[in-house]
Amino acid sequence: MTSMMMVPINPTILYVTNPMCPWCYGFTATIRRLKALWHGRLHVKVLIGDMEAYATQPLQPNEKERMAVSWHRVQQRSKLPFDYRFFLNKNFVYRTEPVCRALLSVRLLRPVLTLEVLRALHSAFFADGLDVTQPENLVKVVRLFGISENLFYTLYESEEIMDQIEQEFQLVESMGATRFPSVYLEGRQGPELLTKGYCDLFDLEDKLLQRLEILQGR
Repeated sequence: MTSMMMVPINPTILYVTNPMCPWCYGFTATIRRLKALWHGRLHVKVLIGDMEAYATQPLQPNEKERMAVSWHRVQQRSKLPFDYRFFLNKNFVYRTEPVCRALLSVRLLRPVLTLEVLRALHSAFFADGLDVTQPENLVKVVRLFGISENLFYTLYESEEIMDQIEQEFQLVESMGATRFPSVYLEGRQGPELLTKGYCDLFDLEDKLLQRLEILQGR
């Protein structure tokens, strides 16, 4: 692994994710490990992408089959637990806007907690089987981080946050981040793509270091 001491700047990466994306569940652990490895010299900003944000129809059997295969693949790669009893739900609407709005609320209220709350939301849904499309369950997760329930609800249910999450979806789309997870390096000319899709820690750090070396050479 290339030495971080050669990098004289404190870069910011943009982690484009969705709290109900299974590959993001696996990848968030990689992002957290990378951040820890760099000992405070790497800034991570979480951006939230639209993945079935406003779905209205329950999952169909063929959709569940494809999803179960995806979950199994993530489990094989990441070694993280999944609760497959989820697929016994007959009328589950995979609508991600509520949990996306909850994460954005956390980012506005307690920015430093965003990545940890994202990890907790992932685990609550994929490992613990909690229905994170329901506000009362979102509060259960957020409360664990010392965020006031009243403060959270006030922001979460406001028209402003509903507008802001839509703007966030549009921002992510304008970046060309059509696949989650995606990681960008924040540069002077705007976001520069590092990786699309799941990759391991060594690959991600290698791509980051290569891009930083290129930027320093300009």
